[in-house]
Amino acid sequence: MIDIKNKRLFSAGRNPQFLVMMDATNGKVLQSFPITGGVDYGVFEPDTGLVMVSTRDGRVHIYHEDSPDKLTPVQALMTEFGAKTMTVDPKTHNIWVSTSDFDQPATPTERQPNPLPRAKQGNFRVLVYGK
Repeated sequence: MIDIKNKRLFSAGRNPQFLVMMDATNGKVLQSFPITGGVDYGVFEPDTGLVMVSTRDGRVHIYHEDSPDKLTPVQALMTEFGAKTMTVDPKTHNIWVSTSDFDQPATPTERQPNPLPRAKQGNFRVLVYGK
């Protein structure tokens, strides 16, 4: 994600689980915030100054760019487990995330010590969040 006007990069990672704001001209980290697990998508909206990242754990982390050097947490919006794939409607600024029902996680093994639940077949839903 990038704020072209202010030359700011926003990067959200799974390991470590952080959203980082950087100066795009020199790579300096300006701020970082912890986020929940399984980040999948992020967006910066120039019209609103909002930075949003969605995670598998069922959150959309929302921040406001108060100035080129300052992000302020706005909300960790509760969605549903698995609702990590997101888009934002640029006209309404509504957040759309997709998810489904999930099976129980498989039994841990040496090869897969932390198995994730699998989506059940035959179901899918889109969750829409707005102001």
